[in-house]
Amino acid sequence: MMTPLLQVALGGAIGASARYLSVNAYIRAFGTGFPAGTMIVNVLGSFLIGIVVVFLARKELTHISPLLMTGFLGGFTTFSAYSLEAYTLFERGQMGSAALYAVGTVVLSILALIAGVMLTRMVLA
Repeated sequence: MMTPLLQVALGGAIGASARYLSVNAYIRAFGTGFPAGTMIVNVLGSFLIGIVVVFLARKELTHISPLLMTGFLGGFTTFSAYSLEAYTLFERGQMGSAALYAVGTVVLSILALIAGVMLTRMVLA
């Protein structure tokens, strides 16, 4: 039986490759005007993690969660894990925490990206 770490590594390699191929196929077909390829991958990954989390639990297959959820879907899009975590808070009735997590993650991630871009541009200038 494969260890959880090996499951994550294998699933991540496959998921990241699938993301790369999917986004590039979209770009070849429609161009780069709007990052819809990435958006589609994120939405699809969120949809798939919703299916997988319930399916694995109901079929008592949680031992392959590292392969499919953390590995494949985490490699395909980390947005799927974010969506699941926000929904879990919501489902638990923790509306304030769910809202803070959902909005905070997006806002802070964008701010962090801007900070990284600015810092790197300053260092490399």
